Amino acid sequence: MARFELKLPKMGESVAEATITNWLKEVGDRIEADEAVLEIATDKVDSEVPSEVSGVLVAQLFDKDALVQVGQTIAIIETQSDAVPTLDPSEATPEVLETPTKTSAVVAAPENTVMGSDFSDSDKFFSPLVKNIAKQEGISVASLEKIVGTGKEGRVTKNDILEYVQNRANQPKDTVASAKPAAAITTTPKAVPVSVNGGDEVVEMDRMRKLISGYMTASLQTSAHVQSFIEVDVTNIVVWREKNKNIFEKREGEKLTYTPIFMEAVAKAIKDFPGINIAVDGAYIIKKKNINLGMAAALPNGNLIVPVIKNADQLNLVGMAKAVNDLGNRAKAGKLKPDDTQGGTYTVTNIGSFGSIFGTPIINQPQVGILALGAIRKVPAVIETADGDFIGIRQKMFLSHSYDHRVVDGALGGMFVKRVAEYLEAFDVNRTV
Repeated sequence: MARFELKLPKMGESVAEATITNWLKEVGDRIEADEAVLEIATDKVDSEVPSEVSGVLVAQLFDKDALVQVGQTIAIIETQSDAVPTLDPSEATPEVLETPTKTSAVVAAPENTVMGSDFSDSDKFFSPLVKNIAKQEGISVASLEKIVGTGKEGRVTKNDILEYVQNRANQPKDTVASAKPAAAITTTPKAVPVSVNGGDEVVEMDRMRKLISGYMTASLQTSAHVQSFIEVDVTNIVVWREKNKNIFEKREGEKLTYTPIFMEAVAKAIKDFPGINIAVDGAYIIKKKNINLGMAAALPNGNLIVPVIKNADQLNLVGMAKAVNDLGNRAKAGKLKPDDTQGGTYTVTNIGSFGSIFGTPIINQPQVGILALGAIRKVPAVIETADGDFIGIRQKMFLSHSYDHRVVDGALGGMFVKRVAEYLEAFDVNRTV
């Protein structure tokens, strides 16, 4: 037998911690290599942590909702083979102790985890998580030993003890196992807003919505938002896409949407006006070397996420289309990696996909600008020719540019969005892909 320490993997250059949102495996469960053990969430994206080995989960070192640092051991897996990656003895973490004769592994909780009584008087093995719950609920050693375990070799699992706690009202009252009486550790339920109408429903925000709420409020409190709007004639783009979208999909296996065309124009405009591609850190301005375009995407549950196209100015239209489709599809499927949402220097949001003509988007901190793409509409327009002006039907849209007036003045903010419009209106209808 061997023990494998499952650690929180590195999830991106700037991601240092994650929250455990759900354990997919319980103590005693069999795990196959590459099978997901738990779900985690960073401040940007949710993901799963798979096991690198096959074996049996013998310990969960953190509870659900615990905040874990990258590199910390989060679980112990017992394997059949000794050929398992293990730490050098000099680097061993304090979580893993010697294996006693009666159990396959005994794991001590991290220092920031509250442990229950040591239950040294018991001949049975109880995991740190079970001991912790026993302490919190004031369960005595004698009562804990009476719980029928459903885990390996009859061990008491997390579900076993939680079921016992739920049904304890019908059982004799426990003697107190900890120094504090059970009443002293009982927490007051969180207050829920009371509906003023019997037909109303009160629903708590999910984790991502709470994060979005915090980000949006903080951005408004941080940046001096100001907007510039410009109308763009995109008739040439509409005509060109209609002519080439089927050819493109057949050849590349990718759908050709308007988004990569707009992203290409934005990347070109940023190269012309690098003062937009900056970040603010207190009294300092950070000039970004790379042009990394954030692409705001709506999730099926209504929440928003912003995957990033890295080095967007170095991509041709085919490469941009592939990047847009890949990030968009993985965002909808919940398959984005934490690194996919890091490092953005400017953000574009397509509000036109929901029918909006224009809007005033909130800046994605610490960036200083965000561009909203309005819906493309057929409108009557004055067309200027050498023979005079006449009215015709054109495909037009609005660009809405929000920027941080602390560091971007109206001239720069206006010239930038005007340059984006110029690139779009100058699109070559005879362009090949």
